[in-house]
Amino acid sequence: MIRLHHVPFSRSFRVLWLLEELGLDCELIRYSIRDGSLRDPAYLAKSPAGRVPALEIDGEVIFESAAILQILCERHPQAGLAPAPGAPDRARFLEIIGFAETMASLIENLNMQHLFLRDPSQASPVVLKLITARLRSTLGAMETLLGDQDYLLPSGFSAADAMMGFNLFAAPYYVDLSRFPGLEAYRARLEAREAYKTARAREGEQDIYPRDFLPLPER
Repeated sequence: MIRLHHVPFSRSFRVLWLLEELGLDCELIRYSIRDGSLRDPAYLAKSPAGRVPALEIDGEVIFESAAILQILCERHPQAGLAPAPGAPDRARFLEIIGFAETMASLIENLNMQHLFLRDPSQASPVVLKLITARLRSTLGAMETLLGDQDYLLPSGFSAADAMMGFNLFAAPYYVDLSRFPGLEAYRARLEAREAYKTARAREGEQDIYPRDFLPLPER
């Protein structure tokens, strides 16, 4: 049995999505980011930082989405979802895996400032504007990396798309994606994948974002 510890609409969706791409069933154990359940000692024994995802598989527990995706790809090379060492796309694959976390960290910082400060008035408008500008810049860089390809690697869909593509479903809470038509078309291609649709239907309702767009403060 594979068990995925999951918060809807969080980084753990990357793993759920890839499991569906691989045709691997899992038991989904859902948490809320708001109720303290991720700080329970039983969960901290699985993920020491109290974050999702954590994946129980083959008698071990693995945390961090980038590590999990790479390990799943290594264990299922027949799926062709990650270039092998020495393959032409290998360096670009690893670059995108890392770049996905650079972008995700900006989204996480905006989440903290906009949504999780106990007193929202403590949020710094200057910091919010700076982080939003940096997120917008990484989206522009992502559009450049994509170019006229259907997916981020010339060889086609890979785990890099699950890593980076997930960000395109969180970033629009802070940045208008219409200024990046290439990314909008790419996002539509991702949404059309059967594995993506199945994973989204399974994951549950998100309770992170209270509305569709969170604008910068006017002050």
